[in-house]
Amino acid sequence: MTGPDTTSAVTAVILCGGTNVRMGGRDKTSEQLGETTVLGRILRDLPDDWAIICVGTERPTSRPVTWTREDPPLGGPAAGIATGAALSSTPVTVVLAGDQPFAGDAAPHVVEALADSPSGVQAVALVDDSGSLQPLLAAYLTGPLHQAFPPGTRDVSVHRTAASLRMEGIPAPSPRALLDVDTPVDLFEARVIHLG
Repeated sequence: MTGPDTTSAVTAVILCGGTNVRMGGRDKTSEQLGETTVLGRILRDLPDDWAIICVGTERPTSRPVTWTREDPPLGGPAAGIATGAALSSTPVTVVLAGDQPFAGDAAPHVVEALADSPSGVQAVALVDDSGSLQPLLAAYLTGPLHQAFPPGTRDVSVHRTAASLRMEGIPAPSPRALLDVDTPVDLFEARVIHLG
């Protein structure tokens, strides 16, 4: 067993930055889903005892989080991972894209899979329909994550950088887990699912 016995020794790093061109420059994480927002839905679904670090522009949230921002900003998701992970001191760090409103539900599954994985496995990620690992919905051993994404990382591919880690994949617990709000159509679908 490489991970913790419970899911409590976990920090979630949520990436809330980006330029959001396909949404007209709007902040996707602040888009409304009924009574909450995309980010609010993620926060609601994460376990209550996890520490949470949000990387992006600070705003009010429904539960306590630590806000940070890469410097200079807009260095890409790899920079966000490096910035957020630098503040994580728990054995396991979960990395989540802030535009995936249902990622909070799926996050404990990757943590449990990491805890049950063979010795030497450093991360567990969800696998999408094409069979590709999704490093933006994954649980990492924090030490190896720090090594792969050191401070100052920016303008590099997350997939290529995460490939330096021994990562295993697991199926998504539900089709909605990997839904990301990239377009107005995606936002409509997320609202239907949330309200359903």
